[in-house]
Amino acid sequence: MKATIFYGNQRRGNTYKTMQIVKEELQKAGEVEFTEFFFPRDLPQFCTGCQLCLGSPNDSCPHSQSVKPILDAIIKSDALIFATPHSGASMMPAGMKNLFDHLDFLVLPIAPRAEIFRQKALIVTTGTGSVAASKEIKSVLKHWGVNHITSVGLRMFTNKWESMSLSKQAKFEKRLKTAARRFFKQKKRRPYLETIAFYYLSKFVLKRYIGPDAYPYQYWQKQGWFTHRPF
Repeated sequence: MKATIFYGNQRRGNTYKTMQIVKEELQKAGEVEFTEFFFPRDLPQFCTGCQLCLGSPNDSCPHSQSVKPILDAIIKSDALIFATPHSGASMMPAGMKNLFDHLDFLVLPIAPRAEIFRQKALIVTTGTGSVAASKEIKSVLKHWGVNHITSVGLRMFTNKWESMSLSKQAKFEKRLKTAARRFFKQKKRRPYLETIAFYYLSKFVLKRYIGPDAYPYQYWQKQGWFTHRPF
């Protein structure tokens, strides 16, 4: 299995610790090849909202030199893993939100990738608002068309893993290991109802309101998605 991991920040704290547990358990379950991206290191430029990627191929993005390796890794992956702490009002660190802003063209009405419809994703979040943070990421991934999404929110009130009681550390480790084993075994399933509904809605909007002169329409037409579903 090829898995790409996205870290919401570059700290080697609680979130990084959870990923070491997950990675070790995945490798116990079978052969896994990891590709890792840390933000903001691997995507230092902030999305300017120019929307070039929404109306033309994504390589028109002024930051495509940073975005392309990330997109290539996603397309080649069997699994996507998002590891991030809860961070303030936005629920996730700026680096993680910046990733989703740069990849906004992957949503169904624009230019989604067929490979993503076959992928599974694991979301691991830490911090006081960990559950809320995972819900926000899950919503984005459903709009990408990801086939199956597993989330683990670890609500903790410290920035040092070792400062938690041993019993709490053991509890979190058990949850992470169980989730990792199940995630490894997870097979492709029927798409989410939201994905199916969003496909038909996107198809209707593109044909009725957008038209053949627009890039998203042309992309869909090239993929043949007006005549058959991509999943």
